[in-house]
Amino acid sequence: MRQIVLDTETTGLEVRQGHRLVEIACVELVERRLTGRHYQTYLNPDRAIDEGARQVTGIEDEFLLDKPRFAEVADEFLAFIDGAELIIHNASFDVGFLDAELARLDSGAGRISDRCSVLDTLALARERYPGQRNSLDALCKRLGVDNSRRDLHGGLIDAQLLADVYLAMTSGQGAFNLDFEAVAAPREGALRAPPPPRTRPRVLRAEAEELLLHEQRLDALDHSAGGKSVWRQLG
Repeated sequence: MRQIVLDTETTGLEVRQGHRLVEIACVELVERRLTGRHYQTYLNPDRAIDEGARQVTGIEDEFLLDKPRFAEVADEFLAFIDGAELIIHNASFDVGFLDAELARLDSGAGRISDRCSVLDTLALARERYPGQRNSLDALCKRLGVDNSRRDLHGGLIDAQLLADVYLAMTSGQGAFNLDFEAVAAPREGALRAPPPPRTRPRVLRAEAEELLLHEQRLDALDHSAGGKSVWRQLG
């Protein structure tokens, strides 16, 4: 099974107000293993970034001036995700922006749902952890995923972290190495089975006085039963 963990960054929160994508980032999973393949691009949105979005992402308007527009990278992006299951946190947000960009194309590219199924990890987390905070940072903390590199909300680092969170949340297995090297042992912060005890359990044996009291108690039970009590018979 091929899955693409996807994250986007935008100029603002409301696609209906004409806000646009400024970054798309994806990492690939095949049979629940990171393959090392990823797709990432910044985009020129042809509009200014809201101050709130700029503070969250750290992306400045000037940085995007020489970046490609969505129409220039659409074919490459769609080829990367085609036929996969998309794993997205708060999927309606990202898919809404992607569908809006696709609608601006002259090629009749359709919608994301025409090409991919979508799994929303926010909906999954709310089902598994009702009444708790289920932001990406909160899930990283709950599931033991190291998010110390997440100073700002960059698309690629968020996609990498979400891949770890998804794997831990759906199978309980440890986080995989996300440096696009061969998948090996879980990195620091991954979930691990508890270590086996280092010492044998301590055995406490009855002392002579305790054994004597036990025998006296059995004698009393024998007398009450008019013969051997159940405890004597079992002995």
